[in-house]
Parts: sequence; structure tokens; C-alpha cells
Amino acid sequence: MQVVGQETRPEKEISQPQTGMRLLAVLAHPDDETFGMGGTLALYARKGAAVYLACATRGELGDVEPEMLNGFRDVGHLRETELRCAAQTLGLAGVEFLGYRDSGMAGSPENQSPGALAAAPLDEVASRVAQLIRKLRPQVVLTFDPIGGYRHPDHIAIHNATVKAFYAAGNSQIYPDGVPSYTPQRLYFQVIPRRMIRVGVSLLRMVGKDPRHFGKNGDVDLTALMAADYPVNVVVDYGQVRKQRDAAAACHASQGGGALGSGIQGMVLRLIRPREMYMQAYPEPANGRHTGDLFTGVSLDV
Repeated sequence: MQVVGQETRPEKEISQPQTGMRLLAVLAHPDDETFGMGGTLALYARKGAAVYLACATRGELGDVEPEMLNGFRDVGHLRETELRCAAQTLGLAGVEFLGYRDSGMAGSPENQSPGALAAAPLDEVASRVAQLIRKLRPQVVLTFDPIGGYRHPDHIAIHNATVKAFYAAGNSQIYPDGVPSYTPQRLYFQVIPRRMIRVGVSLLRMVGKDPRHFGKNGDVDLTALMAADYPVNVVVDYGQVRKQRDAAAACHASQGGGALGSGIQGMVLRLIRPREMYMQAYPEPANGRHTGDLFTGVSLDV
């Protein structure tokens, strides 16, 4: 695997897959690749796909226990190192950082800080993603849903940029970079069906927990997520790589990755595991198509 981008160092190369499948996930922070779609990425890597990750930030604003920073120059360095560990465990072919700063949760002053992803011009971010699409030529592109899963401003920003880049990459006149234009065949948004959120909210209330303060830092309002619902067109069963996905989660120790299966949070998460769900954004599926494979109908070039 090779990790490239600002302040990164190449790692040992691995043999390139020969199936012709190429997949690019475009996400916001270290740990998004594992907590959100780690099962999917590990499964397709095992199937022989070249699976790439574009990570927009280094998660500089993530809450970290002080003792975990021993040996690291700052939070961003720690979380980048955790991402390297997770990427290796998932079997990714490569990672690229887009070079933006973490914007923090919605409403925080950091949303408007210089260099923050949420404050960056849409065309600027989209151009970086489009150039990466042209370079890697993935048939399949994954990103967050339009509300970024749980309304995180960075998730929403990278969703918007990825959608714009997906359509722009095939037009050499848009964001020209000297690389041949390329249009991927599929664009998917990872989604969590609202019925599952409703079940999670009910469980939390049953045990006396406030669903408006979910997650490691208590900064996710599950009740606010039930208003949006998106169709599920692909359900990826990652049971065969579940242990691999959980090992990658443990790499993100500063974000509680080693304890995801415990307590009430573990109970809620087990409701949606080992399955990860996606809406097909492009092309629009006929008759609400439902499948278990992101590459259904995709033409491969070996």
C-alpha cells in the first residue's frame, strides 16, 4: 500500500489486483473509512479489487486522551497513523489526503477556520477529487449521503464535492489538469435507513440514555436524523471480513475503535452489522433495483 499526500511517507508496495475492479471511497476524516464502510472496503479488497481512499482531513479536532499523544507531534499525526494502520488492515491499495483541516461539529467556530474543509470553496475541493478520479480511474465511487450521515459539516462538504467531481471528471474542460478525462460507471451514497435509527432511539430511551447525545463524544443527535430517508439499492454483507473490519476499527484507538462492540453503543451498532447499505445515485436504478454487489452491471477492463 502507498499513502500519499501532505506530510506522508510511502509504505511497502503490495501486488496490484488483477480483477480489473477499481473502487474509490471519498471521505472526510480518519476512521470514516472503517466505522462507516470498512466492511465494504475490506470485502472488495479481498475479492481482488484495487480499493482506494481519499481522506479530506487528518481529523485534527478529534477528542483524544492526552496520554495517547505520547510519541506524536499532534492529534493530526496520531490520527493519520491510526488511518495507516486501518488501511493496511482493510487491504487498501492506496490512500490520498486532500490536505484540508478538520472543521469540527456543526456550529463550532472551527467551521470557518482558514483551511477547514467546510469553509473551502466547493470548486476547489471538487477539482482535487476530479483529478484523483482521472488518475485512479475507478469504476465505482463511494461517499456519504447528502446529510453526511449525521449532519457533520465536513461529511456534507465532501459529499457535495464528490458529486460535482464525479460528473466533472469526464469533461476535460472542467478542472483541466492534463490528465485524460474519465467518467466512473457508478456513484453510491452510504446510507443508514431511518427505521434502524428509530430502533436505536427506542433502545437508548429504554435504558435511560439520551439519543440526542449519541457516540463517543455525545455529539450526535440521532433524533434529528429521522427526518431524512434515502432508498437502499445495494446491501453489502461483509460477514466474511467482519473480524478484519473490527481489527481495523481497533486501529482507531483514540476514537474508541477498540470498544465499539461494548455497552449500549455496541448493542445499537450490532443492529446494522455485518451489513452496509448504499443508495445508487448514478445511474438512477430502474424500478428501485436491489442487489448485494456494488459492481453489478459494471464493465471491467483487466
